[in-house]
Amino acid sequence: MRSENITQITDFILIGFPTSPGLQFVLFTVFLIIYILTVIENVAIIVTITINSKLHKPMYYLLCSLSLLETFYITVTEPTLLNSFLTETNKIPFAACMAQLYIFISLASTEFALLAVMAFDRYVAICLPLRYTVIMNNYVCFQLAIGSWVTGFSISTVKAAYICRLHFCGPNIINHFFCDISPLLNLACGDITFLELMDFILAMVIIIIPLVVIIVTYICIIRAVLIMSSKQGRQKAFSTCASHLIVVIIFYTTTLFIYARPRKAGPLDRNKLVTILYTVLTPLLNPVIYCLRNREVQQALKKLLTPSTG
Repeated sequence: MRSENITQITDFILIGFPTSPGLQFVLFTVFLIIYILTVIENVAIIVTITINSKLHKPMYYLLCSLSLLETFYITVTEPTLLNSFLTETNKIPFAACMAQLYIFISLASTEFALLAVMAFDRYVAICLPLRYTVIMNNYVCFQLAIGSWVTGFSISTVKAAYICRLHFCGPNIINHFFCDISPLLNLACGDITFLELMDFILAMVIIIIPLVVIIVTYICIIRAVLIMSSKQGRQKAFSTCASHLIVVIIFYTTTLFIYARPRKAGPLDRNKLVTILYTVLTPLLNPVIYCLRNREVQQALKKLLTPSTG
């Protein structure tokens, strides 16, 4: 009935990590360095795989897709984090906030699907080595990679469409460093029970189904490795899977903490710290994890970085 109760807000204020001015500058410098390193690492992997014909294999195409995703992933969230260290009032327009939310959850959903595809690739390589080139040919690999992106963005479109239709009548302060689902739902006016339920179900679909695929494939991989007669063969098989498994564990433990539970299960200040792990540190560590454990990528990177004397 009252006009002040139906006024739609036009922008949000991101709190970020409020600290003393001196510490703000230190944090800005640290996260800026992390951002630059992350972009350089992932772009280096993309360029290396693209120009090196020896790496034109399904596993490396998927790794290239993951590096591209991580580059977008950190670029969507970290600029607002960096801005929060420089300004007292970190405002973001409503439309920009919704766009950031949509792209972020789309990329996160895509990563879940892509990690499942990478697990399937390792399963075929280890359990069905003689049929690997037939099953995981370049066309199939391309289709699976594109399918991961389409799945992630399709599911997120449903989520974002409903959230954009919510009414935000104030306050407009988001206790986070970017526009994420839970902080936004906390600001929505009216009954959002259905939206919370739908968000939880969709989150479970995009998280649990890939997780089941990963678990099943690794059970098959472990069984296949244990019956290998060659110790060297077992070590090589475990080595090819170790990098992917480390990335899966880091990404899933942090995202499950945030999304696979009720909206008010924990304080948002703690959520912000956990979110830093998978939005900032994971994109930084993934290239290091893969490159340190992969001799082909190491050699290709050295060849790329070493100037030719010929």
